[in-house]
Amino acid sequence: MSNLFEKTASLNTPIECFVFGAANEEFPVKPHWHYFAEFVYMLDGTASMTADGDTFTAEAGDLVIFPPSCVHSISAADSRTPVYSVLKFDIGKFPSISSYSPSPSGLFRYARESGMPILFDRESAKEMECESIFADCINEMKNFRYGYDVMLRSQIYRLIYRIIRHWESSGLNIWECPASDGTDRSIDNITEYIDSRLGENIRVADIAAECHLSYSAFAAKFRGRYGMSCKEYIERMRIYKAEEYLIFTDLDIDFIGQETGFSDCSHFIKSFKKYRGATPGKFRASRRQQPYSGAV
Repeated sequence: MSNLFEKTASLNTPIECFVFGAANEEFPVKPHWHYFAEFVYMLDGTASMTADGDTFTAEAGDLVIFPPSCVHSISAADSRTPVYSVLKFDIGKFPSISSYSPSPSGLFRYARESGMPILFDRESAKEMECESIFADCINEMKNFRYGYDVMLRSQIYRLIYRIIRHWESSGLNIWECPASDGTDRSIDNITEYIDSRLGENIRVADIAAECHLSYSAFAAKFRGRYGMSCKEYIERMRIYKAEEYLIFTDLDIDFIGQETGFSDCSHFIKSFKKYRGATPGKFRASRRQQPYSGAV
């Protein structure tokens, strides 16, 4: 399945949301998989979709969710070109806010194992308020105003829990899915642990220990899950965090490098230029002159 893995800009922009129109994108979407969840809200036309070998048709107003690691594809079901909104994100970055309930990532795995539907018809999608949620997310991403990340996360949480409630009403017993105590770490939820410590001198060996794995076993599992080394993931997330500091604050570049976990300013500048094609200073100047347009 490794040849179907899709690298994504989500590792530069942890949440992606956009309207997919085949006139401007490669279409049909060939079979592929990725570590993040992908939610598709149909706007126009009819699409033929596959998910782990199952084929189904989605029409305007329907919602489809492709869970992490699900091999999926999208093509036109008739002569019309389908148009749809897309949300892509790492569901492991959306932990449960209560200690007594299972995490969303755990519930999504459990729902998939229990055969819960991933296609929701127009009526169900309307009850979930998909149209407004997707529109709000796309608007936040487009305008990139202060607090956009919080607004995005709140809307995605809103949709995630509406989906879980729908599954619950369809017979899913969520209390049979074990709740995590926050200390049982795995490849599926380790990114939350990493992201909370980006400003520290975090070592891959320590992360492996959190997963109760040897360094080599963890490295192999992480690369298989995310398509890159853990060290590269940490560097990419530090760049993303630094990017927000540069756009939304006037903090000194040396200070930003320290806050995002780089060993020194020269390391920060070299890494930033590697991923963004410009030094932090030039990046800041260019973004102050034009609207933010997403990751390079």
